[in-house]
Amino acid sequence: MLKSTAAAGAVGLAGCTGGESGSDAIELLHAWSDGDGNAAIEALVEGFQEAHPDVEFAEEPVNGAARGNLDQVISNRLQANDPPSTFQTWPGQTLTKFGDAYADIEGDVWNDDLKENYLSGPKEQAQLDGTYVTVPLNIHRINNLFYNTSVLEEADVDPESMSSPADVVDACAAVAQNTDAVPFAQQTSGAWSTIQLWETILLAEAGIDGYNAFIEGNGDVEQVRAALENVVELTEYYPSDASSIGFTEANKMVMDGRAAFIHQGDWAAGAYSGNDEFNYGDDWGQVAYPGTSGNYLLNMDSFPYLDGNPSPEATKTFLGYCGSAEGQVLFNKEKGSIPPRKDADVSALNTFQQDQYDDFTNADNQPPSIQHGLAVSPSIATNIGSAFSGFLESYDADATADDLISAFQ
Repeated sequence: MLKSTAAAGAVGLAGCTGGESGSDAIELLHAWSDGDGNAAIEALVEGFQEAHPDVEFAEEPVNGAARGNLDQVISNRLQANDPPSTFQTWPGQTLTKFGDAYADIEGDVWNDDLKENYLSGPKEQAQLDGTYVTVPLNIHRINNLFYNTSVLEEADVDPESMSSPADVVDACAAVAQNTDAVPFAQQTSGAWSTIQLWETILLAEAGIDGYNAFIEGNGDVEQVRAALENVVELTEYYPSDASSIGFTEANKMVMDGRAAFIHQGDWAAGAYSGNDEFNYGDDWGQVAYPGTSGNYLLNMDSFPYLDGNPSPEATKTFLGYCGSAEGQVLFNKEKGSIPPRKDADVSALNTFQQDQYDDFTNADNQPPSIQHGLAVSPSIATNIGSAFSGFLESYDADATADDLISAFQ
């Protein structure tokens, strides 16, 4: 139904209702043009079509391939008073990018069923200034530490025994001493991996209260510095070409047995699941980053409801399906993420996803990610990104800690 293109996709859902702008089609704009994202949106749309066979689907291109370009397309459409029906976006503070462009969907979409079956973290991120405006349909976990089982066995490292970020550094030292593998497969050609590593370590070092204080603009500079210093210690165990490789190359090092650990979102496991010779539980495993047990650090995608919607009732019907257990299982089975609902039947998901889902539904806290736009506004995120660009050049924990505290000013 949705053909993979080099550009971001736009799906039109036709035939439901006449919208406020006179159109009878829903436009769903997204940047999942290929890979697991494209397979996931196809599965979601096909499931919706089966549930609502009176709805016709058509496709239109959106020029450009990157998520940033999608944001620009949305911005241009809003300025022209020509909003689409919905689009792919991170929830949380990312929503502030388009300010007053959203409309309240409490009751129509966010009914008692959704409120009862979404846990507090995703439910909070679906709101802008206390108003429900978007529907999260997946969760990617940020605080994962993946490992190659055979490398850790050779190094005599038990991943389950680690309980703090300092233990990760010690484990890396053991890998360096006892094996020929790279201890920590980190890439630094882009700052994003280092930001999400640091925020995970901050969560471990400062706890949920310290982490929340930071994202609220009241961070403790000593806690921020301590997390940065731990990152600096880990740099000794990075690949020698960390500054010139990307995530895919770093992740492949773990798959090939050339590296012991990688810290990443759960999308890293998507590459593993396609390799029949690299099996979960036997050849690779994962633990919550030591010190963050009980926390499920969230990244999510969502579909918001825009004011002046061109197809209001049909859009609400679609968003309701995105919030359903059925729709979320279809989407997440392909995406490699998990449903935000606590009542989903995840038996169709793979064992790793089921384990992640168990961790999520039993988590004490579901804090939002800094790097992935949920925890801080776009302007603050830009300041944090600038701070880490400098950090990757100097690894000056003192100066960067000051910059990160100042990012909120």
